[in-house]
Amino acid sequence: MEKTKIKKIRRGFTMIELMAILVIIGLLAALVAREVVSKIDQARVTTTKANLKILHTAVNQFKMDTGRFPTEDEGLNSLVEQPSDVKNYSPGKYLETTTVPKDAWGREFIYELSPESGRPFVIKSLGADGEEGGEGYDKDLLSTDAE
Repeated sequence: MEKTKIKKIRRGFTMIELMAILVIIGLLAALVAREVVSKIDQARVTTTKANLKILHTAVNQFKMDTGRFPTEDEGLNSLVEQPSDVKNYSPGKYLETTTVPKDAWGREFIYELSPESGRPFVIKSLGADGEEGGEGYDKDLLSTDAE
């Protein structure tokens, strides 16, 4: 009888090949995730700047109608709720919503009368980090810059 040669047919991948594929997929996923996060941060800045511009315009309209700017105590709520001592207030005229919008990070905008800039008022967002100052996406955004 002749010896028959049995050929082993290799099927599948070795553990090293699988690990190499997983590492490559992981690196690609990290690159894609970084780009997506960057685009989300850019969108938040753009949205916040747009809201700052809307609020800045609304405060100026409030001043034209009532003869004064909202006080710091009244804040931006005066754009949706009539202050008790104000005449010529037009409900629903200043904002299209019944609440004051928040910045894209979910925080209240800060309203200041007579800020250091010398302008009558400023509305600001503290950026991604929620703290004064910062750079990049953490930079404070001001309504006076959005004009």
